[in-house]
Amino acid sequence: MMINRRELLRGAGALAITGMLARSARAAPADKPNILLLLADDWSWPHAGALGDPVVKTPNFDRIARQGVLFNNAFVTAPSCTPSRAGLCTGQHHWRLQGAANLGGSLPKAAITYQDLLTKAGYHVGYSGKGVGPSNNSHRSSDPCGRWFRGFGEFMKARPDGAPFAYWLGSGRPHRPYKLGEGKAVGMDPAKVKPPDCLPDCAEVRSDICDYYAAIQRFDTACGRILDYLDKSGQLDKTLIVISSDNGMPFPRCKATLYDFGTRVPLAVRWPSVIKHGRKVDDFVTLCDLAPTFLAAAGIDVPKTATGKSLLGILKDPRSGVIDKTRKSVLLGMERHCYPNPSRAVRTADYLYIRNYNPDKWPTGEGQWPSPDRDFSFNIDPSPTKRAMTAGRKTAAMKRLYELAFGRRAKEELYDLKKDPGQMLNVAGRPEYAKAKQELEATMHAGLKACGDPRVNGKGELFNKYRSR
Repeated sequence: MMINRRELLRGAGALAITGMLARSARAAPADKPNILLLLADDWSWPHAGALGDPVVKTPNFDRIARQGVLFNNAFVTAPSCTPSRAGLCTGQHHWRLQGAANLGGSLPKAAITYQDLLTKAGYHVGYSGKGVGPSNNSHRSSDPCGRWFRGFGEFMKARPDGAPFAYWLGSGRPHRPYKLGEGKAVGMDPAKVKPPDCLPDCAEVRSDICDYYAAIQRFDTACGRILDYLDKSGQLDKTLIVISSDNGMPFPRCKATLYDFGTRVPLAVRWPSVIKHGRKVDDFVTLCDLAPTFLAAAGIDVPKTATGKSLLGILKDPRSGVIDKTRKSVLLGMERHCYPNPSRAVRTADYLYIRNYNPDKWPTGEGQWPSPDRDFSFNIDPSPTKRAMTAGRKTAAMKRLYELAFGRRAKEELYDLKKDPGQMLNVAGRPEYAKAKQELEATMHAGLKACGDPRVNGKGELFNKYRSR
């Protein structure tokens, strides 16, 4: 077969370009930052020393906040593990991710994660602990977070010489179960604990919160070991470090709800070459913004599918307070945790507005999932607090708190955060709030429609196809 000279040169050029691309993928430029995500499991704002909690000790989170920037209004878009983590990886709101919108669901094969793109750009990518879980990852050959390693040391030993790295620590803490009494055993004083407004102020709850705090401290210690490793290896100041959580604390009316103790999380970022230290930012951000941020930091184009926005501009700005005046609100949502509870919300500085789509179909919780010894009824993790509230639900002191945590919710909920920061009094039906409610509903609907939420685009039934686990 004869091949003319032009075809031969064209083929040689293609091979040369292919070789150049392959070399580029294997060895990214040295000036690209390492990326370290330290992700807790079920950790709520404001349970950290840097956030003002007087009991829990979080020296490593506090260090990152002190040496970088602390975000005062950071939220997950879904207060449930799988959708929150899937949204973080892809930079998309979870309701765009089909089965991954539900606990135990799987990310679509076509979904692009920041780990995928960093790997192609020559980064050494991997994770330890929990990735996008719980999930069977039915549509991909592996977890979207990349290759699993036993720990950070093993991950670093596998790192090619000179390659920047992107590592995800998916801690299992402070997820339940806890060792009963551990908080007191490590020196915590339950008398100094102030339970959230939605929980009873009693000995069982204070002790349970101390055990939760003890698990937070274990997470913080694990973060410290990784920071020490980076410091000793000379990589600390070359690394963009983020510490946060996938959703809120595992207590009634917290995790798996759209109230603040389900969706508002600690977030601190350190990157010495970019971030002026000691800053506190009040912009409203979500963890969907992290994937675009990581990609922008690495000089990689953000996929058009992303609904999150890069935080790079905020990180580079030397000011504290409000930096980006367009970040006045965040969109939040739920589909299925252990049980379905389709709902959406918009959170601003002044209000939380929630729309519950099928409140009359909310299961009463008599059933047990997945088994009697692990009763997740009402989408609430089993716990001493849950048992105490259930046992005392008929008493005058406990009845209202029980109904707020376990009862059916109204079709619309509105909370005036200036008067009611604990989000205990629904004012959606009050005429003096009619204008505010109308404006919030319009803002939420427009935002959801713009980012392709099936719930507002007439295709909400699609979520029924995706079962939990």
